[in-house]
Amino acid sequence: MVLTKESSIKKMEKGTIVTPAGFQASGMHTGVKRKRNDLGMIYCDVPASAAALYTQNIIQAAPLKVTKESIAEGGKLQAVIVNSGNANACTGKQGETDAYTMRRAAAEQLSLPEHTVAVSSTGIIGLDMPMDHIIPNIENLHLATDDKAAAAFGESILTTDTGSKSACHQAVIDGQTVTMAGSAKGSGMIEPNMGTMLAFVTTDAAIEPDMLHLALKEATDKTFNCITVDGDTSTNDMVLTMASGKAENDSLTPEHSDWETFTGLLQQTCEDLAKMIARDGEGATKLIEVGVDGAHDDDEAVKAAKTIVGSSLVKTAVYGADPNWGRIIAAVGRSGVKADADTIDVSLGSIPLLQNSQPLPFSEIEASDYLMNEDISISVNLNVGGGCGKAWGCDLTYDYVRINTSYRT
Repeated sequence: MVLTKESSIKKMEKGTIVTPAGFQASGMHTGVKRKRNDLGMIYCDVPASAAALYTQNIIQAAPLKVTKESIAEGGKLQAVIVNSGNANACTGKQGETDAYTMRRAAAEQLSLPEHTVAVSSTGIIGLDMPMDHIIPNIENLHLATDDKAAAAFGESILTTDTGSKSACHQAVIDGQTVTMAGSAKGSGMIEPNMGTMLAFVTTDAAIEPDMLHLALKEATDKTFNCITVDGDTSTNDMVLTMASGKAENDSLTPEHSDWETFTGLLQQTCEDLAKMIARDGEGATKLIEVGVDGAHDDDEAVKAAKTIVGSSLVKTAVYGADPNWGRIIAAVGRSGVKADADTIDVSLGSIPLLQNSQPLPFSEIEASDYLMNEDISISVNLNVGGGCGKAWGCDLTYDYVRINTSYRT
C-alpha cells in the first residue's frame, strides 16, 4: 500500500476490479478479435447502486441505449457484459436487437432480471455484431475473485491499447474500510467528453444511486473529461460505477461527514485510470500534464489546459524534444479563456520559460533534455484570477499515423 497525497486514501498496488467486496469478473477470447480476449463480465452478488455517464457524441451505439434503460429501471445493476473488437455502432435496428440479446443472454446465464444487466461494446464502427461468437460463449465466462479473473476482464475490453489499465484505493469511512477499484480502456479517439474509452469502477461503499451519480459526475469532470489524445470523440464511451454496499457504512450523501473522503476516493481512482489512458495514447511515448493557475475560474483553467495538451503543435514539439514555448502561449491565446496578453507565465518542468509574457533566458539543452523524459509537466499561470485546473495528454508520433491507417486491417 502506498499513501497518496490525500493521507486518508491508500493506493492498493495489487488491488483489482474484484477487490471491493461482492464483485467477480471474467474474460475470454471468442474469436471476435484475432488474439486477445474480447468478451468480459463484471458481476456483483447483490443488487448494486449504479451510475453511468456517456459520450457526448450525438451518434451513440446501441449498447448505450440498453445500459441507460437498465439503470433507469431502478438504479441497480448486478452485471455488465462487455465485448471488444466490434462497437455495435451505426448498425440500425439489428444493432439494438443484438445489444438486447446480449443483455438477455447474460441475465439468463446469471438468473437475473434483464434490467439489472448493462451492456457495453467497443471496436470497429458499422459492422454487424458477430453474435455467433458472443452469445454461445457467455456461458463460458467463469466468474472469479482472483487476480487472473481480473486480468482476463481487463484484457477483454482493450482495442488498440498496449496494455490493461487498473487502479485500486481504500479509505476509512464510518470506521469501515471502503475499497474502490477500476478497470479501463482507451488509446485513440480520446477527446472528452469523453473519448473512445470505457471505464468500470466498483466499490463496496453504501450509497444510493442518485448520490453515486452526483459523485461520479464530479469525479469525471475532473479526470476523464480532462484527457485528450487526438481530438476525436467516439460513439461508445461510457464510465460506469457499481456500489455493493458491503462495507456497511452509513449511506453516503453530501451531508455525511465522510462525503469528501468518498468523493476523493472516487476521484483518485478515476484520475489514475485517466492518466493511464492518456499515457497509452496511440503511438505515444510520453505523458503530458498541463497545469493552469491564475485563471478566471476553475472551468476556464481546465479549458486552457485541455487546449494546450490537445494542440498538435505542442504534442509534436514534446515528441521532438523541442522547447518551443511559442506553441504553448499560442494555444492559450486561442483557447477562448479570459487572459491578459501581458501577464502569462510558462514553465517546463522546473524550468521557467516566460514571465509576464516576456521570454526568460534558459538553457535549450537543459529544456530539451527534460523533454526526453516519459513524464512531462507544463505549467501556465494566467495571473487574472484564482482558478486552477489540470489536463492530461500525450505526444503525437509517427506511430499514431501508422496505427490508424491500418486499424481495420
